[in-house]
Amino acid sequence: MRKLPGFALAGILALGSLTACAEEPGTADAAKGGGSGSGKVAFLMPDLASTRYEQYDAPLFKKRMAELCAKCKVIYQNAASDASLQQQQANSAMAQGAKVLVLDPVDSQSAATIVQTAQSQGVKVVAYDRPIPAKPADFYVSFDNEAIGRSIGQSLVDHLKETKAKGGLLEVNGSPTDAAAGLIKKGIHKAVDDSGLKLLAEYDTPDWSPEKAQQWVSGQIAQYRGRIAGVVAANDGTGGGSIAAFKAAEVDVPPVTGNDAELAAVQRIVAGDQYNTISKPIKIVAEAAAEVAHDLMQGKKPKADTTLFNTPAQLFHPTVVTQKNLKQVIFGPEGVLKVKDVCTRPYAADCERLGIK
Repeated sequence: MRKLPGFALAGILALGSLTACAEEPGTADAAKGGGSGSGKVAFLMPDLASTRYEQYDAPLFKKRMAELCAKCKVIYQNAASDASLQQQQANSAMAQGAKVLVLDPVDSQSAATIVQTAQSQGVKVVAYDRPIPAKPADFYVSFDNEAIGRSIGQSLVDHLKETKAKGGLLEVNGSPTDAAAGLIKKGIHKAVDDSGLKLLAEYDTPDWSPEKAQQWVSGQIAQYRGRIAGVVAANDGTGGGSIAAFKAAEVDVPPVTGNDAELAAVQRIVAGDQYNTISKPIKIVAEAAAEVAHDLMQGKKPKADTTLFNTPAQLFHPTVVTQKNLKQVIFGPEGVLKVKDVCTRPYAADCERLGIK
């Protein structure tokens, strides 16, 4: 397993339709001294609830593919949380001649059908970010999702014990159809179950929806008012929804976790509304996926570090971010966020207090 510096995420891209779709030479025509070969590769992402796919994963994947293969084309599509649509997008990509599918599944179980169909046609599949347990892909590139859950959970537990906080925990998990969410959930329980802190309730959030997370947390605030010491949320979207629920109820916001280091989450950490997040090496993972796809297009066997769900894999270890290390991690050499993006007028005083200039 590789330990690499974190990579921050930011922003949200407003789309005019539920499906984001583009076929392009991935800036290949402009590539300087680009690599050898030609062909088509599909990059199929799962949803728009997490802003990272549009802002970082897709552009970084396309850029690296262009560097590796000047004549290769990338077919990019986002399924907008619709598993049936993702199946159609995969079939369309193969009909267009894609020889490799890089697939981040909406539904890890139903994605097995995509893998089966692709492999029956001689098309290779790279599982990206989320695993496909029921039918092994040809390769898997991701973060160590169980470690993510354990890290954010342990970070929160340590903080609550250090501050002698009273009360129990809420656990806001990710989508029940996402195998990666299951790994994060498993990691959270490793941190929470033996912590001595009571788990008041937990919830698997359909489609990672911030709105559904907010609705559920609102109900728990009514039930456990004054007894909630912290919230372990599996990503920044569900964390943001949790924080919104406390603010709407006009009660103090307890420490809340996150994951993805989205711009809004980093600003919430700066302001003290969110306790932590996870900074992922998106650039490194997206580039690794492009390199694996390029190898498979050329008939080469990509190098694996480990095996997960009977699939050769490369797993990358991200970094927990709190106010204590935010400046170093988010604005370090591997970061993409700029101080001017984070420290806008509402956050200027908090940034100055944290020494972020």
